[in-house]
Amino acid sequence: MTNPSKYQLLSHINSPADLRRLPLERLPQLCQELREDILDELAQNPGHLASSLGVVELTVALHYVFDTPEDRIVWDVGHQAYGHKILTGRRDAFCTNRKLGGIRPFPSPQESPYDTFVCGHASNSISAALGMSVAALQQGHPERKVVAVIGDGAMSGGLAFEGLNNASDTPNNLLIILNDNNMSISHSVGGMKQYLHHVHTSSFYNRWRNRFARKLEQWGWLNTPRRKRLIRLNNAFKSFITAQQNIFEGMNIRYFGPYDGHNVLELVQSLRRLKDMTGPRLLHIHTTKGKGYELAEENPIVWHAPGKFDRQEGERLETGKDGQPPKFQDVFGHTLVELAQSNPRIMGVTPAMLTGCSMHLLAEAMPERTFDVGIAEGHAATFSAGMAKDGLIPFCNIYSSFAQRAYDHIIHDCAILSLPVVFCLDRAGLVGEDGPTHHGSFDIAYLRPIPNLTLASPYDEHELRRLMFTAQQEATGPFFIRYPRGGGRLVDWRCPLEAIEVGRGRLLKDGRRDEQGDVALLSFGPIGNVAADAIARLTAERPDLRISHVDLRFAKPLDEALILDMARTHRRLITLEDGVRKGGVGTAVLELLADHDLSCPVQRIGLPDHFVEHGTPAELYHLCGMDTEAITQALSDIRS
Repeated sequence: MTNPSKYQLLSHINSPADLRRLPLERLPQLCQELREDILDELAQNPGHLASSLGVVELTVALHYVFDTPEDRIVWDVGHQAYGHKILTGRRDAFCTNRKLGGIRPFPSPQESPYDTFVCGHASNSISAALGMSVAALQQGHPERKVVAVIGDGAMSGGLAFEGLNNASDTPNNLLIILNDNNMSISHSVGGMKQYLHHVHTSSFYNRWRNRFARKLEQWGWLNTPRRKRLIRLNNAFKSFITAQQNIFEGMNIRYFGPYDGHNVLELVQSLRRLKDMTGPRLLHIHTTKGKGYELAEENPIVWHAPGKFDRQEGERLETGKDGQPPKFQDVFGHTLVELAQSNPRIMGVTPAMLTGCSMHLLAEAMPERTFDVGIAEGHAATFSAGMAKDGLIPFCNIYSSFAQRAYDHIIHDCAILSLPVVFCLDRAGLVGEDGPTHHGSFDIAYLRPIPNLTLASPYDEHELRRLMFTAQQEATGPFFIRYPRGGGRLVDWRCPLEAIEVGRGRLLKDGRRDEQGDVALLSFGPIGNVAADAIARLTAERPDLRISHVDLRFAKPLDEALILDMARTHRRLITLEDGVRKGGVGTAVLELLADHDLSCPVQRIGLPDHFVEHGTPAELYHLCGMDTEAITQALSDIRS
């Protein structure tokens, strides 16, 4: 907390138990203080702003009504959970949020018992919470309440609908809260809606409803099929009276709402009525993303994660743009527009990352050829496959850690038919402060075994442009291009678009003398620039060392001839990649040498066999032994 004296109520809240001691009428003041604290903290320590501002009232109401952590609150994604962290004993530590060794960027049971499940990827809350609700009943704890909080964006994910479908057909007492800050699923109908809400949530109504149901069961009139038909009849009558129809009641999930998600007193009343109801039910609330900070309300995309900002002036404190290399994502976006202008078959597809991956540039230039499919990575892959099957060339941009959610679709829908879908995997490698749920650690390892697939990574911005050009010309199957978050090395990043021979690497430095070398470093992707820095430093200090450097370009297919040549003419090989060592490029090189009965020693540098924590990319690459110093040390040990 940046200024404890500013927060008369919040400064005394060290747990939800403290919160529950407050009189109901003090909650609006607490909400205001919590919103102010989030703004103060994030102005200095960047994080996810707009989402957390939008659920302040909901967060307070949930912890006020439910006996957390005994009762379970399952957050979806976790962007919105900063208020939750502050109220659950992490107020004083919140200044360390997203910092190395500090509190985690998303809720995690490894950090707090109030964090009931892992967060980071969208759409898992309903399924996880349903499992917890079933566990409570199975283990004799029917009094335990379980709440899933999910946004309208995450609701578009297929897993959310799988959870809903199962909830409708599984004995449970799950409460789902739909935080709708964008689209309306059903409309408000004024007084009748309010009346029916009170009727349907009243203790009298529900006692009568449950007693009647038990009597029908005792008389043998109410079996499972008949119970479902009665629920459908009840829902149909309610829909007729209120002129509302929604998918939830069609799935036998009782629906209440929509309600104002910023009226904390009304939320508390609604949650109290819903708390002890049995069976699956859904409370639909409307909220404003960025609530309480006008700039964030007006532009929630920009203020989703704005970096440091000046609260009073309303200015984001961006640094280092002039004269700096562009972000890889921006090179992708501009190059895609350039390619699409000359190739009418090119389409753009992304699962809800239009701005994040810079595909908004294509959307602005050619909206009819750009498709944001929402948080639905699997659908994005299969949708792209359908386009490719009938002659289009889709560029499907998915963040690396989210692409694993489309793994089956990549194999079954794209690779089996060798469809030319160009997958651009943004945020590959260690992304930094968002931590293990967002690191692009596994794509190399999980893509390498798939037949008919090409996997490449550019050394720099020029290579990214050339690979994109190559992919739309030469792809005979799924073509993957992975690149990191942030900027590269080239200020002058534009270059002629020309094709690269698929499966052909580059010898950047030939250190062999008399046809022999000490070590050949085989790098894959932009991390090769770090290797080049290390090689330049070491050879300046020890000119006697014979060090070669290869930019592999492709992990599949490998440039086998080049690798075998390096193995035969060097005493040792070092492989370098910003993915996990197990199953990665280094493993591919070992397999190749084994297949050709070559015994050249190989040292593999890559991500370790554990989930890497959060911190700045520089800090994390240092921890993993993948920075300039570590690579220099690995090279200097070649004759020891």
